[in-house]
Amino acid sequence: MSFEVAADAYGRFMGRFSEPLAPAFATLAGVAEGQHALDVGCGTGALTAVLVDRLGAGAVSAVDPSESFVEAAHARFPAVDIRRAGAEQLPFPDGRFDCALAQLVVHFMADPVAGLREMARVTRPGGMIAACVWDHATGGGPLSQFWSAVLALDPDARDESQLAGSRDGHLAELFAAAGLHEVEATALAVRVQFADFADWWDPFTLGVGPAGAYVAGLDTAGRAELRAECARRWPSDGPFDTVASAWTALGRA
Repeated sequence: MSFEVAADAYGRFMGRFSEPLAPAFATLAGVAEGQHALDVGCGTGALTAVLVDRLGAGAVSAVDPSESFVEAAHARFPAVDIRRAGAEQLPFPDGRFDCALAQLVVHFMADPVAGLREMARVTRPGGMIAACVWDHATGGGPLSQFWSAVLALDPDARDESQLAGSRDGHLAELFAAAGLHEVEATALAVRVQFADFADWWDPFTLGVGPAGAYVAGLDTAGRAELRAECARRWPSDGPFDTVASAWTALGRA
C-alpha cells in the first residue's frame, strides 16, 4: 500500500469523494470563525481547503506523513502551516488548537488510539476532536463494489473491512479508548457521479491505497478479469451515481 503517489492520482481516485465530504464533516465538527484548527492527515487538501475558507489560512495547520501530499498541499496553500508528520507524533505544543479533525485517516494510522490521544493533546481542554472513516465493513463505502468484485474472484483477498473505524460504532470505541469525552457517533454520505465505467475503473490502476496496490499486484490477465467482473456491476455506457457513507465520531479533549 502506498500514498507516496502524485497528488492528481489521489485526486482522481479518492478526491472526488473526499472533497464533497469535507464541508459536511467540518460543519458536523462545529468549525466556526475565530477557531484555530488542525487537519490531521491532510492528504492533498480536501478538508484543508474548507478550513481555510471558514477560518483563514493563518488559523489552519495541517500534517501528513506523505512527502508528495505535503508538497502538493504546500503548493495549494502556501500560507498554511503544513508539516510532514504522522498522527502519533504531532509537532505541536499542548492545547495549541480549538479543534483537530482527521478525515479518512484513522484507519491508516499505525496506532489509532495513540493518534487520537495526540489530537487531544494538541487541542485545548474541551476542544473538539472529530474523525470519519468510510463504511468499508457493511458495503456502504466508495470502494465496496470494487472489493465485492475482488472477493468474488479471490475469496482470500484482504479487503478494507477490518481497518480501524470502518464498522459501525468502532470509531466511538477508539475515541473512548483514547480518553475523549462526550463522544458521539453518526454517519455522513456523499453522492458522486461518474461519466461511465472507465471513469470509475481507471483510477484503480493508479496504485493508490490498498485497492490500487491490489490491482498493481495482478498480472495482465488477472487485471482484465477483475475489470470485467467490476464492469458487470456497473453500467458500461453513460453516467451513473454512487453513494458513499462514512462513519463519524466527535469527542472533547
